Amino acid sequence: GAKTIQLRDKLSSKRELLPIAQKLRNLCAEHNVLFIMNDYLDLALAADADGLHLGQDDLPIKIARKLLPMDKILGCSTTSIDQAVAAQAQGADYIAVGSIYPTPSKERAKVVGLDRLRDVRQAVTLPLVAIGGITKDNVAEVMTAGANAVAVISAILQAKNIEVAARQIVDKIEAHREQIDR
Repeated sequence: GAKTIQLRDKLSSKRELLPIAQKLRNLCAEHNVLFIMNDYLDLALAADADGLHLGQDDLPIKIARKLLPMDKILGCSTTSIDQAVAAQAQGADYIAVGSIYPTPSKERAKVVGLDRLRDVRQAVTLPLVAIGGITKDNVAEVMTAGANAVAVISAILQAKNIEVAARQIVDKIEAHREQIDR
């Protein structure tokens, strides 16, 4: 049920990552799922990814927007209102906010919480992707706080059944959206 897959690998070389990115791009295309490359503009272009996700210490959004074709998605991780407003002004297509909760995937991540997510929701008009520590048990409250989507790693990859874990989160999101639409 995932609608987007991001390749995030801080350890492998770009030479090792390129064939993985290309295979993931093809697999995602077969299933009508967006493929986003994390951090590396050159790999996003080489693999013909649907988009690129950047952090605060990566290539600036303004520069990436100039180099990335306009039909490609550009996202940016933020922890503050100022960062989110700047990302929107510089050409991001979506803003990731977090870490919402502590997360084993990024132990040194700054936890900003639901209040920061609400504040960012008030400050920007772009879609928000909540990141950090999100599970099937807290995804509804994250969506209520203003997220349009969530990014998850541990809640899925550490599950006994990845497909079931992903489906449970997607089902909770869809149930939340149906409730709001009523």
